[in-house]
Amino acid sequence: MGQWAAFLSLNVWFYTAGFIFSVVYVSLAGLWVLVCLAATRNRRKTQYVIRRAISWYGSVIIRLPWPWARLKFVDFEPDAKPPFVFVSNHRSSSDAYLMAVLPFECVQVLNIWPNHVPFLRFMARIATYLSVREMPFEEFAAKGSKLLQQGCSVIAFPEGTRSGSTKLNSFHGSSFRLAQMNRVKIAPLAIFGNERIPARGAPWLNPGKVTVSKLVSVKPQDYEGMSAYKLKNMVREMIEARLEAQSKEATGA
Repeated sequence: MGQWAAFLSLNVWFYTAGFIFSVVYVSLAGLWVLVCLAATRNRRKTQYVIRRAISWYGSVIIRLPWPWARLKFVDFEPDAKPPFVFVSNHRSSSDAYLMAVLPFECVQVLNIWPNHVPFLRFMARIATYLSVREMPFEEFAAKGSKLLQQGCSVIAFPEGTRSGSTKLNSFHGSSFRLAQMNRVKIAPLAIFGNERIPARGAPWLNPGKVTVSKLVSVKPQDYEGMSAYKLKNMVREMIEARLEAQSKEATGA
């Protein structure tokens, strides 16, 4: 199949099937959440159900582009137990959906823009996602700490905004300070291959292969006495090393 035919097939299938699935799933999931809330009247259990429902939705969406866009998840520490503070590089708007590969209850740290989209804002608020740019660090730390204490992991993209390329930008330190405050494991995530699925500023997906790698976690004893600045740079280097290794594998270098 030619490149243009593959591109056209991918986008027609993804947006058609994705729209139909989204309408059906959101309707059924919304009903399910209401039933769970009425049956349990337990806010914590309801939040768990909502977060898992969002993850299950994402797990379907990220697999819809197959076989034109293939996804692989590699876990270098499969036996590690939550909670974690996950930190990931940020290449594309698809990154948030790719977090559905993680088999854990998670809350994402959002930038400002999702809160400007009504549906995303609604889903983020009921799942208690964290908008770190719109709250003081003390509030972010308090809410993040409560989540971690409940066993819910926190996912952050410390570059702050997607790079739109293979370049890894500098990291912000908030998520690392949160991990240090709660003495929880930091699990680096390396996303490779999705910088054009979709490209920055465009809605269209391009065929390709995407790999999400969950690296060996950095444990509290590993960062004991370390500054947040040094810690974030150490984790950044871990992610960068994985991305460079994958780039060499992809090019046969």
